[in-house]
Amino acid sequence: MSKKNARKNREFLKDSNRLRIDFSLTDQNRGVKPPPLQKPFSSDQELIPLPGKHEWQSIGKTEMVHAMEQRRSRRVYKQMPLKQDELAFLLWSTQGIQKIIDENHAYRTVPSAGCRHALETYLAVMNVESLNSGIYRYLPMEHSLVLERNDSNLSHKITDASLGQRFAGMSAVVFIWTSIPYRMEWRYDEAAHRVIAMDAGHVCQNLYLACEAVGAGTCAIAAYHQEKMDRLIGVDGEDEFTVYLAPVGKI
Repeated sequence: MSKKNARKNREFLKDSNRLRIDFSLTDQNRGVKPPPLQKPFSSDQELIPLPGKHEWQSIGKTEMVHAMEQRRSRRVYKQMPLKQDELAFLLWSTQGIQKIIDENHAYRTVPSAGCRHALETYLAVMNVESLNSGIYRYLPMEHSLVLERNDSNLSHKITDASLGQRFAGMSAVVFIWTSIPYRMEWRYDEAAHRVIAMDAGHVCQNLYLACEAVGAGTCAIAAYHQEKMDRLIGVDGEDEFTVYLAPVGKI
């Protein structure tokens, strides 16, 4: 990389844009209705309710200090299924709703700039009890899943879309986070994109720590084939696209 390109790319890490933006012209300040809290699902998609907190039988008590000490990026998993209450716990830990403030805002288990929460969670399910292999999407408002499509050859496809990282295809489930940038742009204009990346980091760190409570491991992946991953989960690659993923399996 040339020094010129390096300096240019470093600008993304700075908050300099904020000083150049006229926030009075953002869609929020122009009175444009905000985008919905979560991506809608179609009427022909059946909701798959997930176990709530009172039903989590498999979740052990883990001290925070212990979880932080044990946190590792783990790429080797047992070939055994993840229980559905374990998956429910991991989803709640990363995007769960704590309190709905109004129709446009909700507090979740992770922080987000301006409470905008521009991420959606897709799952490449390969070995989860009571779930067929396929692509699912988490609905935090309902604490449920919707099936996007069945796929019996998912292990190969997820490995291919992860640029040959075989451990992704050997996991029980891969968390795939997309961004719907307009949720953040509505409020922050060009300053939105830097904080979307920060939000993704908050979410994945919660996944790492939550995995320690269920005897599972994860490894964040930022290297993937953008177009293949977007096609695999069925997003358009423009208004919604993959930004991060993390395989999860029992250890």
